[in-house]
Amino acid sequence: MKINALKFPEKLEPFKGVILFAVVMMVSNFFWKYNVLGDDVNRLDSVVTFWGINISAPFIWMAKHSAMLSVAILNFLGSDVILKPGNIFEHTTGYRIQIVWACTGLKQAYIFFCILAFSRGSWRKKLWYIPLGLLIVFVFNIFRIVFIIGISEYHPEWFHFLHIYAFKYSFYGIIFLMWVLWEEKISKKKLKNTHTEITQ
Repeated sequence: MKINALKFPEKLEPFKGVILFAVVMMVSNFFWKYNVLGDDVNRLDSVVTFWGINISAPFIWMAKHSAMLSVAILNFLGSDVILKPGNIFEHTTGYRIQIVWACTGLKQAYIFFCILAFSRGSWRKKLWYIPLGLLIVFVFNIFRIVFIIGISEYHPEWFHFLHIYAFKYSFYGIIFLMWVLWEEKISKKKLKNTHTEITQ
C-alpha cells in the first residue's frame, strides 16, 4: 500500500503531508539513533557500527574531508585557525574544536533521503531532486562547521548553544523547506499542467 493512499480523518486531511513528514522524520531519526552506533567518547578513531557491522570508513572519510574543506574556507576568509592531526581545529588563543564522526552530516542526509523516498511524486523527478538535496545538506554542513569554528575564535562560550541547539534545528528546518519545495512546486507540476490542458 502506498503511503499517500493512507486515509486520514477529514479534519486532519489538510495536514496529511506535514503529518507524514513528521512521522517519517521521527521514525528515521529513531532508527538511526538505535542502530547506527558510535563510541560515546568523541574520538577520531571512533568505531561506527550498524547491526554489529563496522561502517566507520565513510564517516572517517567525510570527517577528514569536511575538516580540510572547512579550514581552507576559514583561512581564505582571513582566520588564522590551523588544522592539526585528528581533525582538530586550533585557534591562536589555544581553543580547540574536533570534527568527529557525528559531525559529518551523514545522518541528516539519510533523513532527507528517507523523507523524499516516502513522499509522493515520480521517481524520475526524485532521481535528480534527491542528489540535489544531498548536495545542499553537505554545503549547509560545511557552512555550519565554518560558522561555529569562526565564531568560537572570539566567543568560545557560544559553541555549546550553536552546536547543540541553533544549527541542529536549523538543519531540520532546511530539510523541511526542501520538502515543502518538493511537495508544493516540483511533485505537483505535471498534475497542474495536465489539469490546465484538460480544462482549456
